[in-house]
Amino acid sequence: MRWTLVFLMAGALSLPAANRKNLEISFIDTEGGQATLLVTPSGESLLVDAGWPGNNGRDADRIIAAAKKAGLKKIDYLLVTHYHLDHVGGVPDLAAKFPVGTVVDHGANIETGRGAEALNAGYQKVIAAGSKQLSVKPGDVLPMKDLRVEVVTANGERIPKALKGGGQKNAVCATEQRRADDPSENARSIGVLISFGKFRFVDLGDLTWNKELDAACPEHLIGPIDLFLTTHHGLDQSNSASMVHGLRPRVAIMNNGAKKGGSPAAWTTISASPGLQDLWQIHYAVAGGKDHNVAEDRIANPEEKCQGVGLEVSATKGGSFTVTNPRNGFNKSYKP
Repeated sequence: MRWTLVFLMAGALSLPAANRKNLEISFIDTEGGQATLLVTPSGESLLVDAGWPGNNGRDADRIIAAAKKAGLKKIDYLLVTHYHLDHVGGVPDLAAKFPVGTVVDHGANIETGRGAEALNAGYQKVIAAGSKQLSVKPGDVLPMKDLRVEVVTANGERIPKALKGGGQKNAVCATEQRRADDPSENARSIGVLISFGKFRFVDLGDLTWNKELDAACPEHLIGPIDLFLTTHHGLDQSNSASMVHGLRPRVAIMNNGAKKGGSPAAWTTISASPGLQDLWQIHYAVAGGKDHNVAEDRIANPEEKCQGVGLEVSATKGGSFTVTNPRNGFNKSYKP
């Protein structure tokens, strides 16, 4: 029976576009990187980041497997949150094996050095090979048909005023202090609010502490959401209470690795967010121990040795959604 359930759940994202009614989201395991694939009822697709390079094309292959399972023949939009190895590094591997229509970025890479130059060279080859490039700024909206993808942060800047649903005074700001400025690409991450009808999902890439406070204080510019991808893999360089508690997510998903992200301090902040019903994890966080990890049925990879399993979400325009763990077939639905 357990394997039957797994099979049925795994087939949920394999529906042809004509029969698909929901927004399907695959949080692909890239072992501490990011790759999140969204597929709309019409078959339009958005991939946020492409994981790591190397490892015999591991992350690209996992993305392509998820795309084919969803019936895709290409990725319409590939949004690169920032130019770090675990987010943009896998772009050349992916583009070499699977068509990518438009890559979305925040503009030029500000980091220098041999590693940064190699990353940029690989990325620019993808564009030169035929993918379109779209550089965005806060306030821009991606030209997608079924989804509203609003850019909240990009290139170190944030939207000048609150989005619809945001603008609430944020009392948590009084309890948190700014930290030393982060000069890295993390602080320049593209952050987006993705809306599908009443369903609201936020992904802020690896946006760091001060930039979170800029968008959350003294008023929270985004406001309450349904689903939150924990920022920066669940590290405590990010995930300030000012940002997370102001988002008031009903569910959070942590795209951590076994030994990357999932820090106890950030885990505690996220778990204490007002109105949070559940936190799910891509991996068991070794540093968290038994006190800072969720129940095993909500962890895609419960052992330190990775099994390559992600998490899946199916959302309706009415705001309800279901999270599924393909490893064990366990799923839970959340109503508005």
